[in-house]
Amino acid sequence: MSDTILEMKHVTKRFPGVVALNDVSITVNRGEILAICGENGAGKSTLMKILSGSYPDGEFEGEIYVEGKQAHFKSIRDAKEAGIEMVYQELNMVLNGTIAENLFLGNLPGKLLVDRKTLQQETRRILKEIGINADPNMQAGFLNSGQMQMLSIMRGAMRRPKIMVFDEPTSSLTDNETAVLFDLMRKLRQEGVAIAFISHKLEEVYELADRIAVLRDGAIISVDPASQVSKEQLIERMVGRKIENLYPKKKAEIGEELLRVENLTVPHPSVKGRNIVENISFTLHRGEVLGLGGLVGAGRSEALGAIFGQMTNGVTKTVYIKGKKTNIRSPRDAKHAGIGFVTEERRTTGFIPAFSIAHNLTICILNKLEGGLLINRNAERNVAGGIFDRLRVKAPSLDTQIINLSGGNQQKVVLGKWLLAEPDILFIDEPTKGIDVGAKAEIYNQISELAQKGMGIIMVSSDMPELVAMSDRCLVLSEGHITGELTGAQITQENVLAAAIAN
Repeated sequence: MSDTILEMKHVTKRFPGVVALNDVSITVNRGEILAICGENGAGKSTLMKILSGSYPDGEFEGEIYVEGKQAHFKSIRDAKEAGIEMVYQELNMVLNGTIAENLFLGNLPGKLLVDRKTLQQETRRILKEIGINADPNMQAGFLNSGQMQMLSIMRGAMRRPKIMVFDEPTSSLTDNETAVLFDLMRKLRQEGVAIAFISHKLEEVYELADRIAVLRDGAIISVDPASQVSKEQLIERMVGRKIENLYPKKKAEIGEELLRVENLTVPHPSVKGRNIVENISFTLHRGEVLGLGGLVGAGRSEALGAIFGQMTNGVTKTVYIKGKKTNIRSPRDAKHAGIGFVTEERRTTGFIPAFSIAHNLTICILNKLEGGLLINRNAERNVAGGIFDRLRVKAPSLDTQIINLSGGNQQKVVLGKWLLAEPDILFIDEPTKGIDVGAKAEIYNQISELAQKGMGIIMVSSDMPELVAMSDRCLVLSEGHITGELTGAQITQENVLAAAIAN
């Protein structure tokens, strides 16, 4: 029997105005991890969605073979029955269902009736294995995003697939959860499972992959053993050019105080009677990139959301903008005060999916585009077109719906929205989450240029090299408290981590 479990031959996928995949052929072998790398928009997720049945037969050209037999998928269920499991980047959980029900979704123990005892026992065993301390009967919606992702991964692995696909599986995971996942992936490989693994984190690729396939502009550029491709070669193949400086941080003049936050306290979103941020105070100055470091769950995102007015119940804070006490009770108040916010969850809070790129770019400056009773569409297109070109958004046109863009290009549009609004203060939460190396360099360059122009920026990042390279000053949070303030040469991965585990 051949070691090749999966063959995808001459796959082409077209969307209106764009060819997402052009004659792509790949193989994945038994007991192999194949990393699939490329920029956002290269076609990686589209290829895997074809494999998982999200795009059924008739919606693409090409052939799929599983263990030498041609496969025809009309649905995701057909792909699962053929032994293919996919863990998506976006969370796929029934939030009002229990942890046990989500873990065994479609695979509940028992024949005519659910075997509740087995369900509880197996759920407890698996939760212990992946380090989640929770009751199997608790609603899944009370888990954090990393815990939900681990449940999704275990749900797929428990079905004993022939082929397992991971699309950016660590984007929501802590370091400990990532280590558990990698151990699981190695175990699956030893058991003969064929694994396709999409990741923008190159250190993960080199830690796990046996071979690396590179996609660019919908076409296969190369497929090689990981040991034969250097990191520099991989980046060049992905982006089609050399990137001389991945972190293009330019020196900016640090000026007067723009923002002062005093005694900020934020209630925990799911644990009653507990605060996730406890009485913290800090300042932000003109031209400064202030990094917020810490482990997942330390309260970084919640702190920014509370300052911005996204959450108000139980929040206490005193905010000064340019020395003047300012009441911020809603995002509208924050925007009027000169604060912008590029949120971590761009799909839920960053843009309006049904709107075009142009509409999403200009949504914060509609008052500047009024033409009588209606919006001046020519003015809108001119303004949006300028930022569209500046950020090098990859899309057929300004009229393309933003939901049809890759994650990196969606992030560019969300950033562009706030660039047009020209706030004095910009909050950026995980600016490069799920974004390829080429787009990262472009976003870093924009952050650096904004600081040079006098904007004050607060950046939450779980990417240590990013945090260290881009921060002028770094505050580290641990269990809701500021446990470290680092400047200049003090900002190292070792010092940030030491402060993050201080409590």
